[in-house]
Amino acid sequence: MAGPRHYRIAVIGAGFGGLGAAIRLKQRGYDDFVVLDRGTEVGGTWRDNTYPGCACDVPSHLYSFSFGLNPDWSRSFSGQPEIWDYLRRCVDKYGLDRYLRMETEVRGAAWDGGRWVVETSRGTLTADVLISASGPLCEPAMPKLPGLETFTGEVFHSARWRHDLDLTGRRVAVIGTGASAIQFVPAIAPDVARLHVFQRTAPWVMPKADRPISRLERRAFRAVPGLQRLARTGIYWAREAQATGFLKPVVMRMGQRMARAHLRRQVPDPALRAKLTPHYRMGCKRVLLSNDYYPALTRSNVEVVDGGVTEVRAESVVTADGTERAVDTIIFGTGFHVTDTPIAQQIRGRDGRTLAEAWQGSPEAYLGTTVAGFPNLFLLLGPGTGTGHTSVVFMMESQLAYVLDALRHLDRTGATAIEPTPAAQRAFISTVDRKMAGTVWLAGGCKSWYQDTTGRVSAIWPGYSWSYRLRTRRFDPAHYEVVARA
Repeated sequence: MAGPRHYRIAVIGAGFGGLGAAIRLKQRGYDDFVVLDRGTEVGGTWRDNTYPGCACDVPSHLYSFSFGLNPDWSRSFSGQPEIWDYLRRCVDKYGLDRYLRMETEVRGAAWDGGRWVVETSRGTLTADVLISASGPLCEPAMPKLPGLETFTGEVFHSARWRHDLDLTGRRVAVIGTGASAIQFVPAIAPDVARLHVFQRTAPWVMPKADRPISRLERRAFRAVPGLQRLARTGIYWAREAQATGFLKPVVMRMGQRMARAHLRRQVPDPALRAKLTPHYRMGCKRVLLSNDYYPALTRSNVEVVDGGVTEVRAESVVTADGTERAVDTIIFGTGFHVTDTPIAQQIRGRDGRTLAEAWQGSPEAYLGTTVAGFPNLFLLLGPGTGTGHTSVVFMMESQLAYVLDALRHLDRTGATAIEPTPAAQRAFISTVDRKMAGTVWLAGGCKSWYQDTTGRVSAIWPGYSWSYRLRTRRFDPAHYEVVARA
């Protein structure tokens, strides 16, 4: 009987990371690889998040592959349908269909001494190299509220939007005021009978410089691709300049003044304005962009409630002061499992431990990409590769260049496996933590999803994105243990 199908490379996830890996692998001459995804279609985050108003807060020309520019973006900040369509067109453009295995959920992956054994919902396969591109925003985080199981109404997370449920005339509780909530709250506020927005911490909100991209501009980008690349470069360096405020919090004062002015313009009621004024340094949590969130909160049918829900009853929610509000729908805008990503519980390394067991609540990876004890494993958008100011696609492409250089090293030397030395990983993490100390993410006076359970900021790169690209431009075998082929 034939054994499991063997591949040179297996990729987990068919979102930006997985598709980017597939494109780059194919361009470099690799053909023996497979991309596994539990969904029915590609797209990852942009397939799953379909809530009303869903859009990107990074400019379209920058939130796309540098090797796959799209001259036809309709707006400077694209909506979810357009981004999802872009990724599906990338599959056709680069001929990726034959590498994709959709509706194939990865249930476990273990290093058996010379290869990865991957258990999926459709059977077992093996691979020399495993690339995890499951993404940090793939698993919704649902708070465990007392009594939630007794609620008789409708409950869902924004990342699993109930399009079959008409919210017209309903009494809705929105729990969470992060990047998703500030987009769907304005979209549903005009239709619901009553909307209670439960806010633990007021977010910093800046105006969104969104506009339609004219037909003339799009025609010019199609006719002269270099023009779009020039526009992308300009956007990149403008966003990169914003990193200074995150790295040197005193610089954030200018941004805070702009955000407060935005709040004053849009919220005339001083009592409501006081509720919506943050009391931590801007940038400590993700800075949000919106032109319609504040106006939505001023509607007569909308209430902003300070503090979270402490209890759920059959037909109501209760806050810490004992106030009970009758609702028939609860929508969670409570983000995702980022530093405790579920894929970490499914990948087992050389000693049989999972990534989650090795990390013990605080994810670490050399250059955010490779992990000691996990041979031939590469993480895309792994620990410490997030950003607060620019496109994660740029960071991802930096990682892909590094992974391809590592694969070339394996091919050139005939080695079986590589993994970073514990010393190299410790030194890198020590450097990252030292640089993080003075940044707004750690010194800004808030708790955010950038921090893990230990309080360490393990989701963000504490520097400019160009500095990360320099660090990942070349694979250095001196920082790795290399297993020679027997």
